[in-house]
Order: sequence, then C-alpha cells, then structure tokens
Amino acid sequence: MKLVILSANPNLYSTRRLVEVGEKKGHEMMVVDHTKCDLVIEKKKPIVIYKGKELTDIDGVIPRIGASVTFFGTAVVRQFEMMKVFTATESQALVRSRDKLRSLQILSRASLGLPKTVFSNYSKDVSSVIDKVGGAPLVIKLLEGTQGLGVVLADNRNSAESILEAFNGLQARVIVQEFIKEAKGADLRAFVVDGVVVGAMKRQGKEGEFRSNLHRGGSAEIIELTDEEENAALKAARVMGLGVAGVDMLQSARGPLILEVNSSPGLEGIEKATGKNIALQIIKYVERNAE
Repeated sequence: MKLVILSANPNLYSTRRLVEVGEKKGHEMMVVDHTKCDLVIEKKKPIVIYKGKELTDIDGVIPRIGASVTFFGTAVVRQFEMMKVFTATESQALVRSRDKLRSLQILSRASLGLPKTVFSNYSKDVSSVIDKVGGAPLVIKLLEGTQGLGVVLADNRNSAESILEAFNGLQARVIVQEFIKEAKGADLRAFVVDGVVVGAMKRQGKEGEFRSNLHRGGSAEIIELTDEEENAALKAARVMGLGVAGVDMLQSARGPLILEVNSSPGLEGIEKATGKNIALQIIKYVERNAE
C-alpha cells in the first residue's frame, strides 16, 4: 500500500515511528507536509498538489495535524476524503476534537463524566462563575491551549477573580472547571485505536505542578484501567467519531472524568510508558480500512 502521513515535521517521534513500522510491513510510506499542499477543487476531480506534483494512487492517510494549523490541515484531510482515500482521522472528527467547548458538549450529551465546567461570554459577574464550579481552587483553561499551555490553577477566590477579569479584558475565550483535589496532580491517558484501548498510562505532574502533561516535565507509568475507565475512554472516542484518539481522564471520587479527547495523540509517551507498539496498531487500522 501507498500510505501518506500528514506531518509538518518528519523528525517528530510519532511520524518517524509510523514510517518505520509501515515500511517494515512492506508499505510505501510518504511524509507530506500538509501546510505546503495546494488543493485543486473542480467538478468530480479533487486534487492534492505537493511539491509541484499531484498525489495519486494513495491508499490511506494518517493525519498528524498540529493545533495551530487545524483549519488548513482539516481542508487537506477533507480533500483526500473527496478523493475516496481512507483517513485514520476523519476531517469532521478532527474539527470537533479541536473545539474544546463543543467537545465537552458532545461528551456531556453522551452522559460521560466531566469536571463541572462553566463557559460564559466574557461575563462581568466572575463571582457567579466561580460559585457555579464550587468555588476556588479552580482551573481556568484557554479554549485554544495545548500541551498544558494556557491552563491556570487559581488557588483562592481573589486570584480566580483577577485571572478571569484579566482574560475577559483581553477578550480571551476561557472555560472554568472545578478542581479535582483527589486526582493529586495526575491523570490517565487511554490510547484508543479502532474501538480498542491499545495502551494506557498514568501521568503524574512534577512536584508543585498540577498539570500532568509530559511536555511540562511530568512522568508516566503503565496502568491497567478499571472497566469503568476503559468503557468511558471507548465511549468518548466513539461519540467524538475518532478511530485514533488519546482520551485524558481524571480519577475522582465519582468515577472517571473526561478532560479531553485528543485527535493527534503523541506516540512517544505512551510507547515508552507501556512498552507497546502503538504505531503498529495504527498501521493495522489503516490496512483494515484502506482499499
């Protein structure tokens, strides 16, 4: 098969692993920088041009679209879909997953556990917003933040009010969430491929850090999910329409709470923590579905 990985950086661990595993399976692997593609749209003949050449005879696409280029990256994925090429992540699912507010609404509608969350239109009544999530401490997240950036823990009411007023003054869109104390600065990442949890890890924030992201200096270890946690991860990926997903959850006194469903989850942390060949599972998923 001829498989394309949409990635702006061929040297990233995830991209390299997918190429390596795909080639071992006998596939022709091609890394395409989606930010440098041109899309030709005409009646019944959608075309993707890369480095001056038309991309043809592609059997499958694995999108690795960065959050900063979601709009154009999604357009490239959609173009391949118009060309009847199987994509490991569908364009609409990618768009849904990148909209944090929409994601939470979809997960809520599916009756999945979530931290209590408030979103308002730059409300001047920040005190009421704080009360609705149970008071401080609380977590404030920029809607466009990734990898733990734009996530702030407000320890007390005064700081929460100051931070919210500052964000509102800048007209920065934020959501306010309750702080889950019993999680103790840790979360779970369940890696789902084609309706199966193929790996899971527990990420622990470094000393004095409530964010558990590995990019923020957190550590990770393999973990066996409870049935409730596994079912929550599978349902979250399913309702988001994602064949490949990283589902982030908190362990709370009232069960697993979904934080986020990532449509381009990194492979390095999960493969090193679990010792599992996650890249192989993604390649097999594409093999099963590509014509």
